[in-house]
Amino acid sequence: MKTIDRKLLCALVLGTALIASCATAPRTQLLPVAESKECVVLLHGLNRSWRAMRPMASALQEAGFTTVNVDYPSQAGPVEEIAPLAVGTGLTECRAAGADRIHFVTHSLGGILLRYENERAPIPDLGRVVMLGPPNQGSELIDVTQDWPGFARISGAAGMQMGTDENSIPSSLGPVDFELGVVAGTGTINVLASAMLPNPDDGKVSVAATRVDGMDDFLVVTNSHRYIMRSDVVLRNTESFLKTGRFIDADKTLVAACAKPGSFDQSGVGCF
Repeated sequence: MKTIDRKLLCALVLGTALIASCATAPRTQLLPVAESKECVVLLHGLNRSWRAMRPMASALQEAGFTTVNVDYPSQAGPVEEIAPLAVGTGLTECRAAGADRIHFVTHSLGGILLRYENERAPIPDLGRVVMLGPPNQGSELIDVTQDWPGFARISGAAGMQMGTDENSIPSSLGPVDFELGVVAGTGTINVLASAMLPNPDDGKVSVAATRVDGMDDFLVVTNSHRYIMRSDVVLRNTESFLKTGRFIDADKTLVAACAKPGSFDQSGVGCF
C-alpha cells in the first residue's frame, strides 16, 4: 500500500471513530445561577437534541434555577443503555455545580429514561419532575408501525421499546415515587399519526397514555408533541410545579372549561 493510501485509510478510520464518539457521548449545556442550590436536568425526546429544550432551559434559568441541558444519543441503544448515560450525566453536572436538590424536566422518551433509571438506582437528591408528553403507558403508534419497513432504523432500539404490550419498557415500570407533574398535548402536526392514536392525542402519544400512578398533578394543553416544550403556558406551569409542586389553578380551570359541552374543544382557538 502506498504511503498516501495509508494516510487516507488512517484519516478515514479516525474520522469514523470520531463520528461514533460524537454519536454516543452526551454533551451538556450548563447554565449556572449564582447561589442556586437547585438544579434542573433537561432531557429531550427521541430523535431530538438539546436544542429542543433550550427555550425551557432559558426560562428556568431566569426563574432562578441552574440548568443542565443534556444532549444524549437517543438512537445509540436500548433504554437499558441510554438511561444511565443520559440521567447520570445530568446528575453529575448538577452535583458538580453544587446543587443539593436536582429536578428534572423531560420530553417524551426522556421521562421514561428517568423512570427507568430511578427504579434501577434510586436518586437520593431527586426533587420535582415535570414530564411533557411522556409515553408512560407506551404509545399505540409504536404498536401499529413497528413492523413497517425502515421504522426500526428511524426509531432506534429505545423507540421500539415504547409500545403498549406487556414486554415494553413503560409496561415494566411501577408507580412513580417522586413528585411528578405531567403535561399532555392535544394538538398535532401529523394527521396520519394522530389517526392511529386514541383521541385526544398530540400526534405521538394519547392523553390517556401520559398518565401514571403516583403523579401529583396533570395539565392538558393544545400543543403538539413536537413543540409542547416551547409553549408559554407550558413554560410557566413547569416553573410553577418545580417551585410549588402544583400547576397553576387558573390554567387548569381553563382546560376544564374547554372540555364542557358547548365550549370550544381543546384544539379550538378558545383554549391554549
